Amino acid sequence: MLNISKNSVTRFIDKDRYTSLSLISSRKSGRVLKRLLIGSFLAIIIILFIPWTQNVRAGGEVIALNPSQRPQTIQSVIAGRIEKWFVQEGDKVFKGDTIMFISEIKDDYFDPQLLDRTQQQVRSKEMAVSSYMEKVRALDNQIDALSETGKLKLGQTKNNLLQSYLKVASDSMEYAASKVNYTIAVEQLTRMKNLKEKGLKSLTDLENKSLVVQKTQAEMIAKENDLLTSRNEIFNVRMELTSIQAQYRDDISKAESDKFTALSSMYDAEAVVTKLQNQYMNYSMRSGFYYILAPQDGYITQAIQSGLGETIKEGAEIISIVPSEFDIAVAIYVEPIDLPLLQKGNKVRVQFDGWPAIVFSGWPNTSYGTYGGKVFAIDNFISPNGKFRVLVEQDSEDHAWPDALRLGAGASSMTLLNDVPIGYEIWRKINGFPPDFYFQKDTAKTKKK
Repeated sequence: MLNISKNSVTRFIDKDRYTSLSLISSRKSGRVLKRLLIGSFLAIIIILFIPWTQNVRAGGEVIALNPSQRPQTIQSVIAGRIEKWFVQEGDKVFKGDTIMFISEIKDDYFDPQLLDRTQQQVRSKEMAVSSYMEKVRALDNQIDALSETGKLKLGQTKNNLLQSYLKVASDSMEYAASKVNYTIAVEQLTRMKNLKEKGLKSLTDLENKSLVVQKTQAEMIAKENDLLTSRNEIFNVRMELTSIQAQYRDDISKAESDKFTALSSMYDAEAVVTKLQNQYMNYSMRSGFYYILAPQDGYITQAIQSGLGETIKEGAEIISIVPSEFDIAVAIYVEPIDLPLLQKGNKVRVQFDGWPAIVFSGWPNTSYGTYGGKVFAIDNFISPNGKFRVLVEQDSEDHAWPDALRLGAGASSMTLLNDVPIGYEIWRKINGFPPDFYFQKDTAKTKKK
């Protein structure tokens, strides 16, 4: 019954028989309820003002801080066939230890005397280069000899030309003298004729004068002929001079052409020598790749290639190795919305898989089983999983991380931000506001100022 009717039935009920009815109607229960409500309200008000550390939660894994200390695979530089294993999984190896031996599978390198034959080819080509160099020297000597001989021959011909000029001058002077003699003889013959006509000279004297004129005329013609011959000799000597210059020029040009041909052949031989030397070094280096060596100290974790007689390609992964010494760090992945809240040096609390922990995200000081860290680096490019990677290193001011940690172990982290009241944090989460972040002050610079 709801007891809402004007006709009450209370007087017909015996409350002593029903304990619940007696408690409800008692005034003490009302006071207790009031006190509980007031106490709860006060407790909620107090809780709202309790400090709460804002944080960014993220998961990740344990990695090595130095890239050279992270797990790696060993590849084969050349293709080959597995002949022998020297290690097994779980073995510790040191840098330079032999892991396996492979043999050649390419027919270009089957010759067991490949290095010796290549070295012999190099020597032969080097001798060819030396021969070409000697030929170039011989042609240089020939060119020098032709140049000297040409100079001497040209000097001799120039002297002949000078002599020809002098002979022309001499002959021209003799010709001029003969002309004068002939003129005098003609004049004397004329006077002799006049004297003969007057009877002063005899016919014999006239004939003698006529003979003298004939002799002087013949001598003049001979001298003129000598002069023309001397002049012709000048032209001949000039032609000889031009011919000598052309001849020696052709001989020197031919020798220089042979020299440049020899130089070209020598350079080609040198290029072949360089190529063969490079090939020899490649063969020599390739022979050293038959033994796969450990790049650093570490432990063999997994043999990717197995068996004997199995062929592998260039760059094929053979075995994986984990360095024996490494500086551990934690790689966590945060949402893009939380990235602006992080910066280098932020304090981080880390929980590792396998280490029991009691975590209070808002009260990191009361958490148990967590370890301190600091933000070491923040990637500037997003990861394939759509988050940004953040590297966390060990906090030297906190207790050390466990020695038994292994690379690849899981971890979760809390990046600590600002301290705010719990009431503010609840109000922020209800409204969807981002956390309050702060920039750490450089205490050293502050003290300096």
